[in-house]
Amino acid sequence: VHKAQLLQYLQITSQIKYSVSLTAFFANKVEHESKHCNGKGFQRLGSSAFDRVYTANQNCGHTYPTFLAVLWCAGLLCSQAPAAFAGLMYLFVRQKYFVGYLGERTQSTPGYLFGKRIILFLFLMSVAGILNYYLIFFFGSDFEMHIKTITSAISPLLLIP
Repeated sequence: VHKAQLLQYLQITSQIKYSVSLTAFFANKVEHESKHCNGKGFQRLGSSAFDRVYTANQNCGHTYPTFLAVLWCAGLLCSQAPAAFAGLMYLFVRQKYFVGYLGERTQSTPGYLFGKRIILFLFLMSVAGILNYYLIFFFGSDFEMHIKTITSAISPLLLIP
C-alpha cells in the first residue's frame, strides 16, 4: 500500500514540475515575442502576434491557481490516480490551448472547452470526497471504494473530445 501511495504522490509532484516548466515556456514565448516585435523588452505597442502570445499566457496564468487547488483537493479527498491522470490531461490541453491561441483565436476553443471539462471533473471528485467524509462522520457509512471505482472508470472518458 505504501509503494502505491508513494507512486501516486510522485505522479502528482511530477505533474507540478511539468506544469511549472510549461508556465516557464509560456513566459519565455511572451518575452521572445516581445523582443521580436519591439527589440527592447516588455513594451506593448500593439503587435498582434505579441498580443496573442501575451493574452494566451495571461489566460493560462489565471486558471493555474484553480487547477492546482482542485487537483490537490481531488487527489487528497477522493482518489489520487484519476486526479493525477486528469491533471496530466489538463496540462496537455493547456498546451493545446496556448498553441491554438497563437494561430487563430477559434483554434483555441477546443482546448478551452476540454480544459473546462477536466476542471469540472476534478471539482466533482473533490465534492465526492467531501461528501464521503460527511457520510462517515454523521452516518458511519464509507463509500470510498465505490467513489474510487467510479472515478477510475470515468477518468478515461476525459480523452473523448
